[in-house]
Amino acid sequence: MALPAKLKNFNIFVDGITMIGVAQEMTLPKLTQKLIAYRGGGMMAAVNVELGFDDGALDMDMSVGGLMVDLLKKMGTSTADGMQLRFVGAYQDDSDALYKSCTIQTRGRFTEVDWGTAKVGEDTTHKYTLKNTYVKITVDGEVVLEVDALNMIWVVGGEDKMAALRKAMGM
Repeated sequence: MALPAKLKNFNIFVDGITMIGVAQEMTLPKLTQKLIAYRGGGMMAAVNVELGFDDGALDMDMSVGGLMVDLLKKMGTSTADGMQLRFVGAYQDDSDALYKSCTIQTRGRFTEVDWGTAKVGEDTTHKYTLKNTYVKITVDGEVVLEVDALNMIWVVGGEDKMAALRKAMGM
């Protein structure tokens, strides 16, 4: 019998600062490719041609349990890859009780801070939106996926899908 590994707990680090006990929720990147339909003469159907990743494909959201001055200070990050975030999740397979470690490392910057509502006696959650230029997903030490938009790198399962393109461009 096989069961999927489910997230049992996680931690987030922003520029090396732990968010344990503070981070409540993370919306992980929705890795979507940009495709266009192409149908030339003599073709019976359109073919979707791959053009990289969709705008926003590397974006993430992070919710924390209230006021975090250190995070607010990162709102002014000057470069597109100036802030590093690392999500470390412990996923457990209930069929064998073994844990898998999944790390998602990103580089980018906050583009939005949503403080939600403020009401005395109620819980507060602040949501931070990240626009990333880099995402690397590692499971149990194996790099499964790496996307570096600034350096034209796209590695999937150890295969550098952009190596031939960089070579053709003299890079």
